[in-house]
Amino acid sequence: MGLLSNRVTKESLKPGDHIYSWRNAYIYAHHGIYIGDGKVIHFTRRGQEVGTGTVLDLLLLSSGPSRSRETCPTCTAPQEAHGVISSCLDCFLAGGVLYRFEYAVSPALFLAKVRGGTCTLAVADHDEIVVHRAKYLLENGFGCYNVFKNNCEDFTIYCKTGLLVLDQGTIGQSGQAVSIIGGPLAAVLSTPLRLVTTNVYGMAATAAGVYCASRYAADIGMRRDVVKIQVEDLTRRLATGLLQVIEPQISMNPAHQSPLLVTQ
Repeated sequence: MGLLSNRVTKESLKPGDHIYSWRNAYIYAHHGIYIGDGKVIHFTRRGQEVGTGTVLDLLLLSSGPSRSRETCPTCTAPQEAHGVISSCLDCFLAGGVLYRFEYAVSPALFLAKVRGGTCTLAVADHDEIVVHRAKYLLENGFGCYNVFKNNCEDFTIYCKTGLLVLDQGTIGQSGQAVSIIGGPLAAVLSTPLRLVTTNVYGMAATAAGVYCASRYAADIGMRRDVVKIQVEDLTRRLATGLLQVIEPQISMNPAHQSPLLVTQ
């Protein structure tokens, strides 16, 4: 259990594990649910691991794994409609190192992590439920891919917890996306310090504090704007555009005593 990632071996995996692999220069990580028998279900943008539909893709995709011209005989072809695909573990890793996402971590460990997208304070559901959600979404989809609001990490966190961000106009539950936004935000908020001090260490400490606070507040285990929804109901609501038409009730997270919104 390191401060950057939690590296594991293939032999230690069990069905229901949330796994990921960093791409070149740690620009981003690709996440998926291991379902056993060397198979991983993961969410993509029309078969691509990451994408925004903008020129930013030139940078993101250039850091990704090189694609073989030969199609792996054990992997299903990308599904254009919803981007949830099944791959063998080797294709998912694409030559990268295997890591396991951590759940129900302590606040101290969460804040000690160098960057987001490696752990959460939220509690995971039973492995059987996780695998069921992943397989169901493989057949029915997970909506439209969005690198900041609905990406591969959002998909895997939903499979593990059943939690979704209620307001689709805000950033999703992806710690990776929060880290990308939180860094520049911390720099901007710490800039006014230059008016009262030239201490570089003081400004750096403030920026680091703002960054950590933004990650902590945005974690799926701490957010107030989340709902817990059955996977069968999720796909129906996505198809009809009724995801936000949910009347929630307040509950408590038994692990961290953090208010969560859950559907009746």
